[in-house]
Amino acid sequence: MTAVGTAAETDTYVLAMPRPDSPVVLPEWISPGNTHPNSRYQEEVWSMAPLIDNPGTGLVNLHWKNCPGPLRDQVKLATWTMINGQLRPTYLQTRGVQARSRSGGTDMLATCLEWMRLARWLNERQITSLRACTDTQWRAYAGERMVRVSRDTAAIIAVRLTNLWAYDRLSARPTGITPPPWEAIGVDDFLPPARTAAGGENTTEPLDPLVLGPLLIWAIRFVDDFADDILAAWAERRRLIAVAAATKATPAGWAGLEEWLLPMVRAGHPLPASSGKREIQVAATYIAALTGSNRGQVWRFVKQHGLAEIAASRPGPCPLRVPVTGQINGKPWREHVDFNEAAELMRNLGTAATIVLLYLTGMRPQEVQGLRSGCCPDPEPGVDAAEGRHLIHSHHYKTVTDDDGNHISAGEVRQVPWVAITPVVHAIRVLERMVPEGELLLGTAHHEFHSRHGYGGALKKTTLALRIEAFVTWVNREARAQGLSDQAIPNDPHGAIGLGRFRRSLAWHIARRPGGLIALAIQYGHMRTVLDARTSSGYGARGRRGIHAILDVETALAAADTAARLRDRVAAGEKVSGPAARRALTAAAHTPRFEGRIVPRTFARKASTFLARDGIVLYDNPDALLICAFKHDNALCEPEPGAIAPRQYDCRPGCGNAVRTDTHARLLRERADELDQFAAHTPGPVSRRLRSNAHRLRETAATHDSTAHPAEALT
Repeated sequence: MTAVGTAAETDTYVLAMPRPDSPVVLPEWISPGNTHPNSRYQEEVWSMAPLIDNPGTGLVNLHWKNCPGPLRDQVKLATWTMINGQLRPTYLQTRGVQARSRSGGTDMLATCLEWMRLARWLNERQITSLRACTDTQWRAYAGERMVRVSRDTAAIIAVRLTNLWAYDRLSARPTGITPPPWEAIGVDDFLPPARTAAGGENTTEPLDPLVLGPLLIWAIRFVDDFADDILAAWAERRRLIAVAAATKATPAGWAGLEEWLLPMVRAGHPLPASSGKREIQVAATYIAALTGSNRGQVWRFVKQHGLAEIAASRPGPCPLRVPVTGQINGKPWREHVDFNEAAELMRNLGTAATIVLLYLTGMRPQEVQGLRSGCCPDPEPGVDAAEGRHLIHSHHYKTVTDDDGNHISAGEVRQVPWVAITPVVHAIRVLERMVPEGELLLGTAHHEFHSRHGYGGALKKTTLALRIEAFVTWVNREARAQGLSDQAIPNDPHGAIGLGRFRRSLAWHIARRPGGLIALAIQYGHMRTVLDARTSSGYGARGRRGIHAILDVETALAAADTAARLRDRVAAGEKVSGPAARRALTAAAHTPRFEGRIVPRTFARKASTFLARDGIVLYDNPDALLICAFKHDNALCEPEPGAIAPRQYDCRPGCGNAVRTDTHARLLRERADELDQFAAHTPGPVSRRLRSNAHRLRETAATHDSTAHPAEALT
């Protein structure tokens, strides 16, 4: 282990003492591409940025003013040791498979903040040395600290507090703090009782379909229909700003103002205006660029002719001279794009593309934040080109470590790329037009449209979450203006949309909406096929199974719900028909009912085992109005080898897995009536096709009536 000063001779894991000017992060722990400034040991603020290479992670600082003076030097040395040291392998062997010799920068910060909290608690009790934190103090502190948090959080806190003792032993000047009592007797007695199931992706509520439908419609509308107009308007706005900035004051510029502005004033027309920080004012930059004048000339002209008051009372638009090609319901979505709204539209365009990526790839937010221009090249000639598939080459970050168990902040390239469906490819192409080649698709430096701070990395989760909420606000305002109240986005019953809910929602809708009932008929069928194939070209396959685990959970929950509904219907006296009726009733009788939406992490493994029971897992198909008691060899939908679910979008008549109840027969007749109503108002060929489909649905319902039996007769 390298350290500043003379290295310890007896133990290579013990660090030598740092000097006041020693770097907070030793060079060996800074990756070659990390150029963030390094703090010095004596400074009161330590930057953790030299340890952070993940573009989606915020750069954080450690403020020593928050640690009480008597204990500050002791905690500071332990923190420096944690940043630059490694826990001994013999220590890690007793900690479980997830223990690491080194954590990431943000986790180190959280650990140090926990140590500072302990230090403040000790200082309040007149304890000024960590050595004086004995078994009595540990128990008292745990009794106060652990009861305020969940059991999972308390377990994490216990690990962080234990690390204070562990890293203290690696210091050249250890304080001698005693190990926490849970090191000897186990941590369970110090944790609060479990009030809820474990957290994580499986406990995240999927977005409500009434929210996700219009949200995805507008996101794809921005990407596919509005992007050209918005990008052209933004380019024109930047051109006008550059022209205004480069133009010098000339008599011709003043004459241009007189010729353009004064007739507007005399005719009583609105003046081009913009909303400043406090009030409406003349759009000086816009006017200067159009008239060939200088901004200073514009303000002098405004003052000389008293135009500020006129603009405030008669504010007018600032139309950009770019064509509008995008449409909503066959009509242009704008007469023109305004100079003042171009930045907001660019921000919404980036947000819309992000929504498409988050929902239609199944990526974690960090993985989307790490995407770069060029990550999704057009298919090369060969298999992928023949199948029309685009592949996304990206990084993943969760639990990525090196061979020594050290956290790798920069992540690593996924061994298996993501499969991108058409809307995703379009979203990536739009983002690639917004950033330079090779840059992060969500790079902060290129997505701050009102200012240019030059921040590094990608837009952070908090910023993206706020932009999604702002996007919803814009959409609802636009829907009202366009008379599209039915396309407004309602409030989600489970709270803010956030980022993490998209990944869960994808699995939910693949498992429960096989016909693409949500938003539009996006290639859920294609996605489901790739997911079930679980081959090397799979959608999210890797060692931890990625989104497959979430999809298994949702599919298992959907199958359990289907079984429960079947039990309820036959208990209410409904009859059952279909070649798989007897098998479906047996499966329903032996399938547990799952209450609520909170799912423990361990259920992912149980879900996979549950779904592998070929022939006795029930899948609801609301499009075909039947239940599929999926048995691979019987399926006419031709599922892939090894598939654990049917191709519900390709359900075919006469399949040996079909099951129907009286409710399905009733719904078949109701759908037939709807088709007849449509047929009455459509042209001849279409009308005949609709009536033929209605007749087929009624025949299917009649077949059920003539072949259905009560459950008692089939079991």
